[in-house]
Amino acid sequence: MKTIAVLGMAGAATMASVPGWAKDLVVATDTAFVPFEFKQGDRYVGFDIDLWDAIAKDMGVTYKLQPMDFNGIIPGLQTHQVDVGIAGITIKDERRRAVDFSDPYYDSGLLFIVPKGSAIKSGADLKGKVLAVKTGTASVDYAKANFPDAELRLFPNIDNAYLEVQTGRADAALHDAPNVLYFIKTNGQGKVQAVGPQLQAQQYGMAFEKGSELREKVNASLAKLKANGTYKAIYAKWFGEEPPKQ
Repeated sequence: MKTIAVLGMAGAATMASVPGWAKDLVVATDTAFVPFEFKQGDRYVGFDIDLWDAIAKDMGVTYKLQPMDFNGIIPGLQTHQVDVGIAGITIKDERRRAVDFSDPYYDSGLLFIVPKGSAIKSGADLKGKVLAVKTGTASVDYAKANFPDAELRLFPNIDNAYLEVQTGRADAALHDAPNVLYFIKTNGQGKVQAVGPQLQAQQYGMAFEKGSELREKVNASLAKLKANGTYKAIYAKWFGEEPPKQ
């Protein structure tokens, strides 16, 4: 009995020495944002998925992907249901008040998508037009602030917004540039086009609950992946080019 007690105490001491961030992590992602995260067959793939997998391997942690609606990620972090959120989340002051962010890992912006041959060439042409956007994203705030004369329609999934444009029920959609361009090259090829300049420079970051120990560990791994060429290889795999120089 004494031996068992000693082993039990030793085991407890070992368990206590394991940092909180080293547990099996739950990683939230919105799997409707190609090419960052989407389902291909029975697997989740994309730039964010590959990047997080490389970070987890560098940190020596295991994890489980938890697909969820984009609007549920920050509440999930706040209520401790998930440990990390990676879903092309734009770093904004409003969100910083609710969660902590990693260092930026992707530079983006917003871009209009319209039917092929549309007379709309920029935001100046949106007066009285229907503009489709995805709920909870930076495009909603930008559209409200800059295109008050447009009729804003919100969709829980950006694919639904693009479908509205393709079928003529919306005159334009506004969303993150890499997703717009990917859609134009794939499902929207020959049916839709991008117009105007890229708007509102923004950066994506991984999100954590306030005060999470994970943030600095992830930042360290992200910096290492950028230095050793792993980040560059993942970026080139999904975007067909090298990342812009910082």
